[in-house]
Amino acid sequence: MARPQAAPIARDWLGKTLAGILLGFTLALGCSALFVWLAASLPQSARSQLAMWLLAPVWIGVLGGVFFFHSGKQAWLWLGAANLLVFLIPIVGRHF
Repeated sequence: MARPQAAPIARDWLGKTLAGILLGFTLALGCSALFVWLAASLPQSARSQLAMWLLAPVWIGVLGGVFFFHSGKQAWLWLGAANLLVFLIPIVGRHF
């Protein structure tokens, strides 16, 4: 009796990994900067320390979660849109 073929687990892993590394890093930087911008009530030293320590968990979380996308193209598009949103929030927020 023939065994059914399983779907490939690591489909387009290179595209997903590169999206997680490159766009995940810029997304983590943007989230860290957004935190500094939104947490204006905290003292400067606490804000900078929290922003510094926020970078690694966000980047690792994005890098780990990128493999839930169906393709590398989808990962690049969603992470690119998330980067655009994170970097546009302070720009739009300054005008209002």
